[in-house]
Amino acid sequence: MNNVSLVGRITKDLELRFTKSGMSYCKFTLAVNRQFKKEGQPEADFLNVTVFSKQADNLANYMSKGSQIGVNGQIQTGSYEKDGQRVYTTDIIAQNIQFLEGKKDTQQQAQPQQQVSNQFVQQQGLPQQQQG
Repeated sequence: MNNVSLVGRITKDLELRFTKSGMSYCKFTLAVNRQFKKEGQPEADFLNVTVFSKQADNLANYMSKGSQIGVNGQIQTGSYEKDGQRVYTTDIIAQNIQFLEGKKDTQQQAQPQQQVSNQFVQQQGLPQQQQG
């Protein structure tokens, strides 16, 4: 089974694009905090995510840089040649996006958004991140 559930923040403003056949899609990077901290500072992984169709439309319309979202999807690996070297890639193909806060909420960083995030994590059966 190839299934991944993530909670993180969008790292830059979203740009909606279209395939040659007219299907909308959006590629973005999701910053996901790790469970542990290094020297008191949280570490994050930056994961490339692609979402298609209506979910891409909604994401581009209602979310922006810094918005917290939940992503369910699949891991997809690939490779390409660059300057004679093989470069390997790992991407997340999103099947479902859940908005955990909106554009306006991103600036406020209020406690209710953390509660929504925790609810998403609990629903997915993921271990909760420790605060502090």
